[in-house]
Amino acid sequence: MASLRSVAAPRSLRRFFSTTNFPAFNTLPNAAASEAAQQHPKAEPSTNLHITGLSKRTTTEKLREKASEFGEVINARVVTDRVTGYSRCFGFVKYATLEDAAKGITGMDGQFLDGWVIFAEYARPRLPRPPPPQNTSSPYGNTFPPYGRQ
Repeated sequence: MASLRSVAAPRSLRRFFSTTNFPAFNTLPNAAASEAAQQHPKAEPSTNLHITGLSKRTTTEKLREKASEFGEVINARVVTDRVTGYSRCFGFVKYATLEDAAKGITGMDGQFLDGWVIFAEYARPRLPRPPPPQNTSSPYGNTFPPYGRQ
């Protein structure tokens, strides 16, 4: 019995370090996976690029400098938190032409900036937000039922 445990223990740990797909860990069925892919379609080529993987130290000027190596940059911006002012580790770069944007993707995707690997892709347009629900039951907006029996 002890010999079986010594053999089985390392085998069970292989699941945690393996890169293969185990059916037990795949929680999305095929229909749900295809539906998730439909919600975020592949972005169409545009002059606006979405840059991810930025360091917290990366500034807008550094991003503009890196992006200008591949074409004429109209606008570059590192998105920051409203409250703290720290970088949210992603940004946007707008090029003058589609050719410059394509060069920017091939040139910046997988490259280092401030010691971090950055990723570049075409930016997807924002999805329209649904309007807030109209709640007339309370001036404070809570939708909880009142206390007590009814």
